[in-house]
Parts: sequence; C-alpha cells; structure tokens
Amino acid sequence: MKLVEQRRQKTYALDVKEVGIGRLGSVKSRLAQKIIQSIVEKAKYPKQIAKELKENEQKIYYHIRNLEKAGVVKVVRQETVHGTLAKFYLVSSPALVVKFKELVPSQEISPTDEDVARFLSPFIVDGKMDARIIVGSPDPHGPEKARSRDGYYGMDLALFFGTFLNHVPEINVRLDTETTDADLRENIIVIGGPIVNSVAGKLNKHLPIHFAPDKNIYSTISKTSYSSDETGIIVKIKNPFNPEKAVLVVAGKRFSGTRAAITAFLKGFKQIYSGNRLRPGVKAKVVEGLDLDSDGVVDAVEFRE
Repeated sequence: MKLVEQRRQKTYALDVKEVGIGRLGSVKSRLAQKIIQSIVEKAKYPKQIAKELKENEQKIYYHIRNLEKAGVVKVVRQETVHGTLAKFYLVSSPALVVKFKELVPSQEISPTDEDVARFLSPFIVDGKMDARIIVGSPDPHGPEKARSRDGYYGMDLALFFGTFLNHVPEINVRLDTETTDADLRENIIVIGGPIVNSVAGKLNKHLPIHFAPDKNIYSTISKTSYSSDETGIIVKIKNPFNPEKAVLVVAGKRFSGTRAAITAFLKGFKQIYSGNRLRPGVKAKVVEGLDLDSDGVVDAVEFRE
C-alpha cells in the first residue's frame, strides 16, 4: 500500500501499513508517539530508547509490547549488549492507515484500451491534447445575461483528460465570448449548456440529445424529455463546422447538471464510451446527479440512457 501526495507538480510517496481500528489505542499516548518517532529511521532497543527519552525503562517496554502486538513496530535484529540479548525495534511502516469501511472497486481505465482510445480520439491522440476547451464566461452575457459557474467544474474534467496525456499541453481553454470562427473549426470540448455557453447554443440543434425551447433536455433517441435540474448530457459528434474534427459537449440543464455530467467521467467513464443504451453506436448519454451524502452537492450519477 502506498500513500501518494502531489505537491507543486512533484509526487511524494510513503509505504503504508493497515492497522485495525481496535489497535488505535496503542498509539494514542504521547509516550507511544515519542517512541515511534524515535525509531522511524533507526532501530533501537528499549533501554536505549528509555535513555534517549529520559523515561522509565518499564514504561518503554510496556508501550513497545503494545505497539508490537498492533503491528506498528517490529523486531529487526537481536544483539548482545553489555552481556544481555537485546531486541532492536523499528517501525513496521513509515505511515499507518485505518479503514472504516471496505474498499470499493475503482474505475480502471487503460489508455491503451481500444474503446477508450476511440472515444478520446481525436481530442487526445498518442498522449497529446488536440482540442479547444470552451467554457461559459463568468460575466453576464447572452440574451439572459447569464453568468457561468460550469467552468469551475470543468477543472475536474481537465484533470480527467490530463491522466491520458504524456506531456504538458499548451493552454487551450477559451471563454465562449472569446471563441473565434477558427476555434469552432477545431476539435472542441464544450462545457455548459446554451444559457451560459453560447457555443453550446450554436451546436445545440446538431445534438441527438439537446436542450429544448422549454429548457428541458430532450432525447431524439428515446423521445424522452428530462426536466430535473440535476440532469446532464454527454454527447460526442462530428464537428458541424468542420466534419474532419469532433465535438464533445458536457452540459447540464443547470450547473448541477453539468457537475453530474463531469462526475460521470470520473466515476462511470466505461458507460460513457459504451454509447447510448438504446443506440450504442451513438455517443450520447443522459445522466442524473445524485447527492448521496445529503450535503447539497452532486457526488454520484445515474445513467438514464
């Protein structure tokens, strides 16, 4: 097991050992914690630790035994010291982890999987990004003078795509209000619906699942209208402004729907590239966001079609 942390574009890691929740008592005392710190880097025997910490030797033995039972420390060697056989202890792992529930299956996605590569193409080819990411402007704009909040959620989508890249791409993010006709003829990833993203409005009529005049989401595949604010769409089509390029629209009826669509990438990408449930050849999905922990934020999704 590894503990991994990203800091300033560098990756740091430590080996981690799992301990049972019932063993936590062995490390709760201040003295036990001092003992652990004392033998993180170098193995020592109890009398040596007692002298270093200026503590009673029997107290050290007491805590060492408890820590050994919990699997926090271990004997790494035995030597004769001043005529007595001494056990040298070292922490069994530089970090500990306690599980409060069982592990759940992760979303395993391989960049070499043909279905994955086919869906991501031509936005990502051979580990290189070849697409404009277009988000709605946070300033009032459009007929409804709307402000977009979807761009913040787009960072999660950008991080998702980043896992398939093997080099740092140039900045390819555009606000919808800054997008040129030349941009529209490239591969584009559009985040947010027509109200907050004017580019989504230009593409809307070309989408098999789109935003209807009543602002609900309508599927021409299932002939179904979706009215929930937490509903989002994920649609990949040929670029209507340049058939040699492609368009990916990730949008919701409202910002919570856009969040649901982006969450689908993070937690259910396999279902996305499998295509529509009723017509698998069409890469168009409808998802509905769920708030499983009741904190008011979408954290899971259900695929509607």
